[in-house]
Amino acid sequence: MKMKVIVGLGSCGIAAGAAKVYDKLDALKKADQLDFELKKTSCVGMCYKEPLVEIIDDEGSYLYGEIDENKAVELVEKHINRHEVVREYVVKTDLFDTAEKDFYQNQIKICLRNCGYIDPESIEEYETRNGYAALKGIADAKRSGEEIIKTVLDSGLRGRGGGGFPTGMKWRFAANAKSDIKYIICNADEGDPGAFMDRSVLEGDPHSVLEGMIIGAYAIGANQGVIYCRAEYPLALKRLYRAINQAKEKGYLGNNILGIEGFNFDIYIKEGAGAFVCGEETALMASVEGERGMPRKRPPFPAEAGLWKKPTNINNVETWALIPWIVYNGAEAFSKYGTAGSKGTKVFALAGKIKRGGLVEVPMGITINDIIYKLGGGIQLDKKFKAVQLGGPSGGCIPAYLGDTVVDYDSVTATGAIMGSGGMVVMDETTCMVDVAKFFLDFTRKESCGKCTFCRIGTKRMLEILERITLGHGQESDIETLEELARQIKDGSLCGLGQTAPNPVLTTIKYFRDEYEAHIFHKKCPAKKCKELLTYTVIEDKCTGCMVCAKNCPVNAISGERKQIHHIDQDICTHCGICYSKCTFEAINIE
Repeated sequence: MKMKVIVGLGSCGIAAGAAKVYDKLDALKKADQLDFELKKTSCVGMCYKEPLVEIIDDEGSYLYGEIDENKAVELVEKHINRHEVVREYVVKTDLFDTAEKDFYQNQIKICLRNCGYIDPESIEEYETRNGYAALKGIADAKRSGEEIIKTVLDSGLRGRGGGGFPTGMKWRFAANAKSDIKYIICNADEGDPGAFMDRSVLEGDPHSVLEGMIIGAYAIGANQGVIYCRAEYPLALKRLYRAINQAKEKGYLGNNILGIEGFNFDIYIKEGAGAFVCGEETALMASVEGERGMPRKRPPFPAEAGLWKKPTNINNVETWALIPWIVYNGAEAFSKYGTAGSKGTKVFALAGKIKRGGLVEVPMGITINDIIYKLGGGIQLDKKFKAVQLGGPSGGCIPAYLGDTVVDYDSVTATGAIMGSGGMVVMDETTCMVDVAKFFLDFTRKESCGKCTFCRIGTKRMLEILERITLGHGQESDIETLEELARQIKDGSLCGLGQTAPNPVLTTIKYFRDEYEAHIFHKKCPAKKCKELLTYTVIEDKCTGCMVCAKNCPVNAISGERKQIHHIDQDICTHCGICYSKCTFEAINIE
């Protein structure tokens, strides 16, 4: 067989230098007239090892990690020219064990089945992996829309956008609505800090999303589809536009699709401006209609009166990408994974203080600890695992002692967090939980559309209290005030953004109340993160009088002669930490 060399060109790979590696390989191939096929793919999930280059030869497949231009030359000289595997760079192969093999254990790739394995800009490569086979099967067997809905219901698939509503039930509501026009929407407005699930799927396998939408349109009788994707995802948008044009050329979009009389369906893209609130379905529809992205009262629900007041079905990227696989393989093939109330697999974006940051797809029912330690490799620098923020700004912090919590909708909700769309931000012992709550609340406060008084002003008042606490000006009543404000915001907000905005604060108070009390009553930050609460002092028996700290102090707060013990004037010190970072004798103490 002809040797293949495949470079991962997702956003993560490009950011790490993969485009330069691809260009280098292309230049070497042309200059030396080398006989190998150079191809592109997207993210395979191993973001922490980017850039990734896969070489497929007669022996098998070898995925090389952290490849730069110099290593690319080495791969050409050794593996391509002399057929010598460069073992120290291999991160995945079926031919021998690698240090990264655990990353793939416990993963079941359904949504991510094609990501990193096909050229996302080639519809033909998608078709070679059963792409559009589910849609063709519907046409060939003349299956009814109700049959498709029943398959989705029997699979147990729940919406992967965060709410977890049964997908088949949602479809049935839209199918039962009477109207000459119905809409299908893909919610690709991914805005959670640390989340990149939707982006990776759109960049790596856009046709799976299109096929899912086409199947959904057939099931409910829709004739127009919209993909709402934020403009900050240029690569995803580029590949989506290309995929839509390819699908039209192949007859998967348009009139009388695949010979199904009267099945006319097309898809267009609406580029969003990056408002987090537009992840809420009614705000999203307002944005599509050209209005300001603000939520609307429900009922009526979108299935009755959605986009342009017509029946509308909205699902997120991951949900749509799962549909073709479920329809092609059957409901039981999907429902055999997961728990009683949460079937199938879930994609998570691992970020934060974790060794193997990237994208994973695991069966529902796996524990948080298994994701963090078995797939994620544990905490960076082998520090102590402290908590994980699950569900983004709308979610909550789950402490380490609840690490055996299984990942399903009900179990995660019971902790006070939510599954969300799949962002998982891991924190270690150096993380201040009050600061984390402040970060997420600051995000939701900025992203509030301002329609509801409780959300607009309540989040601002909560943020002011948190800022005061981290500056050392906390008051005895602050915790109770935060809890009371949180209840009022939850009760008084119209949409999910306001109703869930207090979650990070409530969960950190619930599980890390002692940290709040340390900030308020003792004016100390146990994690040594809030600089206004830190005190820098010289450890006398370690100080050599080298004067490095004194010379680097920007406010001249450090005194002492050469070879004499130095002292820090606490009235002048600004807590910048430069003395601590510059001291090579570890003679500066932080309290």
